[in-house]
Amino acid sequence: MTDAPDHLPIQQARAGSPAAWDIIFKRYQLPLYAYVCELVRDPEPSLDIVQETFINAVRHIGSLRDDTKFPGWLFGIAHQKCIQRWRNLARDETLLTDVAEAPPAGLADDPAGLLIRKEQEAEFMSLLNSLPPPQRSVLLLHFIEGFSIEEIAAITGAQPGTVKSRMHYAKKALRVLLEAKS
Repeated sequence: MTDAPDHLPIQQARAGSPAAWDIIFKRYQLPLYAYVCELVRDPEPSLDIVQETFINAVRHIGSLRDDTKFPGWLFGIAHQKCIQRWRNLARDETLLTDVAEAPPAGLADDPAGLLIRKEQEAEFMSLLNSLPPPQRSVLLLHFIEGFSIEEIAAITGAQPGTVKSRMHYAKKALRVLLEAKS
């Protein structure tokens, strides 16, 4: 997620410019939604969490000391919102539901290939969803969103060594799950 944060209008956003927030929102709404949706596994609350994330970002952008850390800071807010949701769900004893994914673009001309890919993706996401949230989160942040170990540590509030450990155990668990399916 090192998409040149220096090109983002962070200073203007800090000054309250709606145009700057519009640029930031357009840049990060989809990656944030994808990340949150994979963690929460429910599209409706995921939209709410993304909205709450941007509301908190607008309110607290003054606390951001280094503008180059904006992407990690924003994903950190979303991560904390997901944790709050899990705590509320655990308190209410509500079950999470799975997300139905849209078909990948560009594969519509090969229905057999599309079907095989969808089955593989569904199987992989099922395996990924069986991991504990801390392990699932680091895999999604690293491999889907492209954050470094240090950025993931900042987002999750964990030490870099803990992030590496979670990633190691998550990969190991996925490997075991894949071998058991074979």
